[in-house]
Amino acid sequence: MILKPIPTTIITGFLGVGKTTFIKYLLEHKPENEVWAVLVNEFGEIGIDASLMDNQESGVQIKEVAGGCLCCAAGVPTQVAVTQLIAKAKPDRLLIEPTGLGHPKAIVEVLRQPHFEQVIALQSTLCLVDARKSNDERYRDHETFNQQIEIADLIIASKSDLANDDQREQLAQFLREKTLTTPVWPVTLLAGADSFIDTRELYDELTAQFLNVKTMAGRLASKPRTASSRLAMPQEMMGNASIFEARSEPVTMGANGIYHSGNQHDNVYSCGWIFDCSYEFDFELVFHWVKSQSYLRLKAVLICDEGIAGINCVDGELSVAELEDSMDSRLEIIAATPIEIEAIESQLLALSKRLSI
Repeated sequence: MILKPIPTTIITGFLGVGKTTFIKYLLEHKPENEVWAVLVNEFGEIGIDASLMDNQESGVQIKEVAGGCLCCAAGVPTQVAVTQLIAKAKPDRLLIEPTGLGHPKAIVEVLRQPHFEQVIALQSTLCLVDARKSNDERYRDHETFNQQIEIADLIIASKSDLANDDQREQLAQFLREKTLTTPVWPVTLLAGADSFIDTRELYDELTAQFLNVKTMAGRLASKPRTASSRLAMPQEMMGNASIFEARSEPVTMGANGIYHSGNQHDNVYSCGWIFDCSYEFDFELVFHWVKSQSYLRLKAVLICDEGIAGINCVDGELSVAELEDSMDSRLEIIAATPIEIEAIESQLLALSKRLSI
């Protein structure tokens, strides 16, 4: 039984901007006595982001909704997923991460329906923006990218260590042109650090300003913003999450122990593969293969000869992390053109061997 509405935050951002990494940071610093729930929506069909959050500590429940965006079909996927997650987790806080191609305004409208009035306390929307992308017409002219920024209560400028002064100013100018004065989060980082400096203080300020204050009232109304703008760029946020459960819906594997499924929406294509645990990938071969690809996004959790590898590649930037465990291997590609599924699957098979189990 829900005694009071659950504080809820929506975390948006375009493909590959670092939403999952940011959520890992929030989970790492959550109060130990609280249970948090995370609803992750992926554009791809197989679900990988929850596995990339890793670890097995208590206090977090994760549910994935793969294969489209939560705002589709009049928000029915949102209603079902949120209801199931809350019933199971009984959380103190709910974080919702829509796909980078989803429409956050539609999700806000769904969550403000009478059905959720006594269940959801919608507080704020946070938007991650790659500081280098605001002058790229593929981003600045994209309806979803603009909607994510316009609805945000806070903009978090990610990957700022890779941005130059001109790109920082371009982001500031882009926001001014849109007549937005949404605050941009200022964070000071050590170069190359894997975590924040003064993380506790940063988290306390973030919690006080944007996780515990109801700021969504009137967010859908068209009116000027009044918050003072601050522009200081943080590095992509890192951290180890505390994950209690992270699993996708079951799929039916083929006789060869492989499953694949594709998706297409707004001229963006995806295809994902699941390889059962009998497949072991050669890490060195995988590493070089991934570096040779040029898709919009490639992410994977693979059982390799050197351990479990979490792989994330966007715009040619590759990051690899060692994960604790995985029941299978998964890889997802998101592309601007149709994906040659059979050719890619043959390449993946060449990177692996099937063991006797």
